[in-house]
Amino acid sequence: MKRGLSQLAALAGGTPISKIRDVGREAMAFARQATLLHRDMSATYPRLAEPGEHVVVFLHGLFATAGVLRPIRETVLEKTGAHAASFSYAPGPGVAAIAERLAELVDRLPSGVAIHLVGHSMGGLAARWFVQELGGDPRVVQSISLASPFRGTTRAKLMPAAAGRDIAPGSAVLRRLAERGECGVPHLSIVAAADALVTEDAALHHGDRVEIADCGHNGVLYHRQAAELVAERVGRRR
Repeated sequence: MKRGLSQLAALAGGTPISKIRDVGREAMAFARQATLLHRDMSATYPRLAEPGEHVVVFLHGLFATAGVLRPIRETVLEKTGAHAASFSYAPGPGVAAIAERLAELVDRLPSGVAIHLVGHSMGGLAARWFVQELGGDPRVVQSISLASPFRGTTRAKLMPAAAGRDIAPGSAVLRRLAERGECGVPHLSIVAAADALVTEDAALHHGDRVEIADCGHNGVLYHRQAAELVAERVGRRR
């Protein structure tokens, strides 16, 4: 038994107990995602939001759908009273392509609302690309990323071509995001301390950074601290 734990730890690159716990938590997160993938396949947005009200746009990562964000979305809406919007995209597109889809959704939102962009993994990169490279939208008051590879990841080669190119360390997309600064829109990077997929620091070079312990790349979506932190930041802007 001890030998088996040691071998598993060696493959994971750390101590047996801590790494086994990390793997177990991520396995539970994957299982939870599997029950949510079929949800929210179509774009959703609040047509009846009033001027002055707040809309949180949630963007998922690769190999997922907007449905996997339901738990964190429910927490944020319950605590803030904001509206929600989202869309799902097929696996494979690069950051710019996802940002273009985001722009289409934002264009549909009622005028006079305040918009918060919350993205997981690639979704966080796309949210910031929209803000910095597509001209954003004057209604956007902040962006928040969860486990987004702003510094890249050595796992990029395992991803579809366009996505893998964009999230490779030192890619043109990541360099551009680092160079542009805040552009007048504040950003919060939520980093998962036990993230095995994003091998570099998952934080934008500008803005606030909060690290959540005992949390992996997908587990951050279902971590109470992460959900409450997003809700607090949205509520702060209300």
